[in-house]
Amino acid sequence: MRTLLRLLFIVTLAIILLVGWFYLHIHSKITLPYVPYELSIRPGSSLKHVAQKLAQDDVLITKWSLIVLARYLNRDAEIKAGDYQLTENITQIALLEYLTKGDARHNEITFIEGWTFSQLRKILNEHPAIVNTTANLNDQELLQLIGAEETATEGLFFPDTYYFIKGDSDIDILRRAYHAMRNHLQASWALRTESLPLATPYEALILASIIEKETAIESDRALIAGVFVNRLRKGMRLQTDPTIIYGLGEQFDGNLRKKDLLADQVYNTYTRAGLPPTPIALPSLASIRAALNPAKTDALYFVAKGNGESEFSNNLTDHNEAVSKYQKQQK
Repeated sequence: MRTLLRLLFIVTLAIILLVGWFYLHIHSKITLPYVPYELSIRPGSSLKHVAQKLAQDDVLITKWSLIVLARYLNRDAEIKAGDYQLTENITQIALLEYLTKGDARHNEITFIEGWTFSQLRKILNEHPAIVNTTANLNDQELLQLIGAEETATEGLFFPDTYYFIKGDSDIDILRRAYHAMRNHLQASWALRTESLPLATPYEALILASIIEKETAIESDRALIAGVFVNRLRKGMRLQTDPTIIYGLGEQFDGNLRKKDLLADQVYNTYTRAGLPPTPIALPSLASIRAALNPAKTDALYFVAKGNGESEFSNNLTDHNEAVSKYQKQQK
């Protein structure tokens, strides 16, 4: 009996000492190996994985202290993904609060409507928090990796701000942007006006990209879409400068000349009927919706006023007068 009591006393004392040590341990400040200390937690990461990373970096003496603490407080499933930065020593209980509160630093990248794919790819390649895995890939290889059915990259990626964890790859972000565009396009296609001269969602994307380059004025989008739809229905050439500029590529020096309008190439909508073969830029959702729900108008022409807005005409005589008027004003 005495032996049993002595054993029970020893066990009880050991538990009290262990609990006391654990209490002091979680409330004592951790000495960071360096400042600032950065920790990236990817979506789906387990508490065990995070604790193991902290132990490997010598932030924790052992991974089990954080795991036991989180489970005791029933917060082991509350770790939030994100990029965390510690700039001063911190207690384990405060660290757990930080990681479960989700007050993380989020990296972001923004693709702007009207950008070409080359502009998008340049920004993506230059972002310091993104791992570049596509530098040596051509467009066809890249499209295959993101699961795209199209054969050209232009216009396929939705212009938006994308948040990510440091160390994410460029292909991950491109895949997200591609599927975002695909989803928006399909949803807008389902709500399109009947009897449009557009056979596929991809043709709508091409038209939307032209509208995007023609105007930034919200009220003009649907009217410009109406002009292009009217011209397509009548078999008239679109005669839109942005397609020629896109086709010229690096040869374009900022001035569009008469010889450029006359020189035939696949993106010259002055010499070729119908839509160009691909989009010419990233269209916004507003331009996609305008292309698929154009304004009901008799207009066949429009000209920039010089203030961002356009003037629309039903016939060539009125259009030529408008062109002359606004060209004189600009001079």
